[in-house]
Parts: sequence; structure tokens; C-alpha cells
Amino acid sequence: MIEASCHCGAISFAVEIAPDQVNDCNCSICRRYGTLWAYYRPAEVRFAAENGPTDIYQWGDQTLEFHRCRICGCVTHWSAVNPARERMGINARLMAPQVLAAISVRHGDGASR
Repeated sequence: MIEASCHCGAISFAVEIAPDQVNDCNCSICRRYGTLWAYYRPAEVRFAAENGPTDIYQWGDQTLEFHRCRICGCVTHWSAVNPARERMGINARLMAPQVLAAISVRHGDGASR
């Protein structure tokens, strides 16, 4: 079980296995967030029941909701507005450093899209 949380711990989640790869996207929002995205099906990510609410930000075509902790401001994940989309991104930078160190990084070119 891989556990992750924002800086203050108000938002935490877990996945069964670490991703094989994370995406370092260079699009205008991801490079500003400094995230490394690990992709999962929503059913594979278990958010803690006691999590507080998150702030949500949408931009562009507004198909994704970017979530951040309301207390410490850490970007935790993105989810699709359309629930039929079977993919979400979690910020792998919130995982323990030893978990993240074992994962390869793909440098995605979202800026050219």
C-alpha cells in the first residue's frame, strides 16, 4: 500500500501499488504546479474518509478539475469532469521520497498541444 498526503495531512489517499512511471508535464499549469502525475482509475485511489474539502480549479476546455488542499495549498490530484472517463492523476510528489525515487519520470510535452 502506497500512502500519500498533502503537507498538513488534511488530504490523504492510498493506492495499492506504486506507478511504474510518472509524467512531468510541461503544459502551462503543470509546470507551475510542479507536479509529477501518476495515473490511476478512480476506483484504484482510496481517499481517507476524514479528508477535508478541497479547492477546485478548472481552466481551458474545463474537462479536468485540479484539487488542492484548502489548508496548506498542496495540489493533490486531478479528476475528470465527465465521470465516464476512467482516469485520474494523483500528485506523486506527495508520496514518500523513497517511493518516488524508484519510479521513472517521463517528460510529457503538454505545452505543444
